[in-house]
Amino acid sequence: MQFKTIGLLGRDADNKVAAMLAELGARLRALGLDVLPAPEATPLSVRTEADRIETELARARPDLVIVVGGDGTMLAAAHLLAPHDIPLLGVNVGRLGFLADIALDAMHEEIAAVLAGRFTEERRFMLHGAIEGSGEGNARGDGNARYAGIALNDVVVQKAESGRMIEFETRVDGSFVGTHRADGVIIATPTGSTAYALSGGGPILHPALDAMVIVPICPHTLSDRPIVVQGGSTVEVVLTHGYSEPAGQVSWDSQQWQALDRGERVVIRRDVHAVRLLHPLDHDYYTTLRTKLRWGHGREESGER
Repeated sequence: MQFKTIGLLGRDADNKVAAMLAELGARLRALGLDVLPAPEATPLSVRTEADRIETELARARPDLVIVVGGDGTMLAAAHLLAPHDIPLLGVNVGRLGFLADIALDAMHEEIAAVLAGRFTEERRFMLHGAIEGSGEGNARGDGNARYAGIALNDVVVQKAESGRMIEFETRVDGSFVGTHRADGVIIATPTGSTAYALSGGGPILHPALDAMVIVPICPHTLSDRPIVVQGGSTVEVVLTHGYSEPAGQVSWDSQQWQALDRGERVVIRRDVHAVRLLHPLDHDYYTTLRTKLRWGHGREESGER
């Protein structure tokens, strides 16, 4: 794979990120590469100028987009660029960096190595979540959705009113799983298993697994536990009871939000698009987990092995 045109994405509200984007763009142009945006263009903001970014990058078809920021910025970039099959390379200036895995102090060396062809590529599948009306006629995703979105991490159905639980039913591939009283439920990809789902008590899934995890949020019944299902499954969540109107809400990677009324259902399945992530050759998933989750941190500090 040869890289000739490089796109740069980051949050322009952060002066540190803006300076890094300017420096990185200058270095890439010095190597003879075409860089988007042009130097005179307004710095990009994936949150506030999403439509313009998508139009510009889709028209230019860059060979690679370098994302400078945290995992939230990477999620926003994935939403924009996965449908165009453009690979992403993340430089982490956030706190965790499960998706943006190039460290600041190694940024220039690692990017140079990737541009020289020394990298690995993986595809992470995404979820498609659609809100459909009540009634069995809409239960199988027949195009009657009033709203639909995509997610790399998770689709979350949750209460709309603080301090009150909601009641909902879940089905997997049409089979009734159960009725739940909880603050909500998380349907996550393996990528998202280390995000909200992990905080909710869910398992960590290796990103290569063809699976989804369903994690109840603070369930009333303590035996209501997370469940792992096949990645090709269709998960349905029907909101049956709530204490307000609207009773619930749905989020896609915390990037998009929609209100959810009683009787409506959310249908979640694998999306047709996948995110292409590039990593340095020395990237190791277990090293990332060990570092970001600080496994064995106390032993290492004390000098124990």
